[in-house]
Amino acid sequence: MTIPTSAQLLTCFILSYWATKMYLPVYIIRIDERTGEVFFLAGEETAILINRNGLWRLL
Repeated sequence: MTIPTSAQLLTCFILSYWATKMYLPVYIIRIDERTGEVFFLAGEETAILINRNGLWRLL
């Protein structure tokens, strides 16, 4: 079982706050056990990867 880093958790919390503030539903938050990256899907088009040091990028 892969556990997200504290930086990933903080970034995920901040992104969740921003998404819900813009009235976007958060559909899925999932960690990739191979890479350790967190996949974040909000709304229909907002897909984000959060790497292990907490930096994120749009897909």
